[in-house]
Amino acid sequence: MTDSRPTPGASAPLWGLALLTFSGTLAMHIFVPALALAGDDLNASASAMQMTVSLYILGLAVGQLVYGPLSDHFGRRPVLMVGLGLYTLAGLAAALAPEAKALIAARLFQALGGCAGLTLARAIVRDTTAPREAAQRLAMMNLMVTLGPGIAPILGGLLANELGWRWIFYLLVGLGVANVLFTWRLLPETRPRDSGGGNVKTLVRDYQALLRSPAFLGFALGGGCATTSVYAFISAAPFVFVDQLQVPAEHVGLYLALLVSGMSMGNVFASRLLARFPMRTVLMRANQVSVLAAFVFLGAVLSEHLSLTVLLLSLFVFATGLGIAAPATLTEAISVMPSVTGSASGLYGFTQMAIGALCSALAVLGDDPALAAAVVLASAGVIGQIAFHVALRSSE
Repeated sequence: MTDSRPTPGASAPLWGLALLTFSGTLAMHIFVPALALAGDDLNASASAMQMTVSLYILGLAVGQLVYGPLSDHFGRRPVLMVGLGLYTLAGLAAALAPEAKALIAARLFQALGGCAGLTLARAIVRDTTAPREAAQRLAMMNLMVTLGPGIAPILGGLLANELGWRWIFYLLVGLGVANVLFTWRLLPETRPRDSGGGNVKTLVRDYQALLRSPAFLGFALGGGCATTSVYAFISAAPFVFVDQLQVPAEHVGLYLALLVSGMSMGNVFASRLLARFPMRTVLMRANQVSVLAAFVFLGAVLSEHLSLTVLLLSLFVFATGLGIAAPATLTEAISVMPSVTGSASGLYGFTQMAIGALCSALAVLGDDPALAAAVVLASAGVIGQIAFHVALRSSE
């Protein structure tokens, strides 16, 4: 049984929560187009510059394990303010970095600060709304924040080429300041009144309880497989489009934007479907749509009938299913134990990023990027469906 009661009297503007999440995800992607320019300016190798991306992903994953439980015990606002302050200061350090090592360190701390918004915005939504309404609000949040991966490379490329790569970080500093002001002036404390005191023993106990819960583990594993497995294709996309389908390199960003638009459409559908059908039915059916689309992609690769049209259509459907399933899965996961919503949000986010990183690594193995990506997407979809089934049976 889960407690669906929101925190009495607490409310948070949806646009502000979306901005908190948007800033963390934007910073992950926006610097990618400027890696070569920054490397030349700092006399750094390509592998060193790639560390500014990989360590950012690591920071997002690990940081979520910390902010969630701390916010359960010390409150959402103070913990969020600390994280946003770190994000802003680290962005300034990155903009002023004199060498690659300083930039890499600044990016790591920027991620450790930015993941506060990713983790706590979700927890705040769950604090202030009942499960069904929370899923609808999370769907609308996802609709806004999925713009990040879509526009980030374009925006980053424009800034780097017109003003220089350091202006990317000045922009992120501005977003950090806006988030601090929003949290300070407009965001109330939403932590449930029955949250415990803040000590390490209690934090460990909370995580142990979540890790012993088959329902939470099922939703977390299934959620990662259903959502961040798409990183497998994103990491392989340049090779699939340019090397295998002979698409001009300048078109790759547009095709990835189409993928993002599928996620956005799924978020729109989710908010409507969740108002009419049981959340768990929507979750399972949406993931089944993604699994079917992944197998269409895989079948086209294996039969050597992969074309640009088949690829785009199958992945658009995959992304639409992802967009529908994501808010329902997250809501179920952080509702398993309402007294530790922050911890659940953090552990769920860590699982997502870890699965996304694993899928990205697997997608570049072998000599056929399209085959590797298709196998990863199809396999993750099946594993996710099994995990959801276990979670739903455990929570009945």
